[in-house]
Amino acid sequence: MTNSTPPHSGTQADSAPAPGYYQRHIFFCLNERSNGEACCAQYDAMAAFERCKSQVKTAGLAGPGQVRVNKAGCLDRCAAGPVAVVYPEAVWYSYVDASDIDEIVESHLKNGQVVQRLLTPAHLGR
Repeated sequence: MTNSTPPHSGTQADSAPAPGYYQRHIFFCLNERSNGEACCAQYDAMAAFERCKSQVKTAGLAGPGQVRVNKAGCLDRCAAGPVAVVYPEAVWYSYVDASDIDEIVESHLKNGQVVQRLLTPAHLGR
């Protein structure tokens, strides 16, 4: 006889996060191209990722049922770089500096309000 319950599953009494596990994910393109083509890494995308991760943690937004900040490889929106995308809404952002990251955290990740001025133009791809 086998046990069909996964070893790490909880019970109904657990205060488990929503079925999606995280309310929102933000992915930062950190791709670096060695051939000289445009890429997000050229625009200090790693610093933006680290800033966002720190701001999310400081705001108490990190963890299950809340927000997860992730690194990503190429998101194929190089012409708009640097870029980040927030799911589940699939909202794409092009950002310039730390204040843009702070605004995304405060407005979108914390309060669910899209930052219109930072939206990546729909036609910009690779």
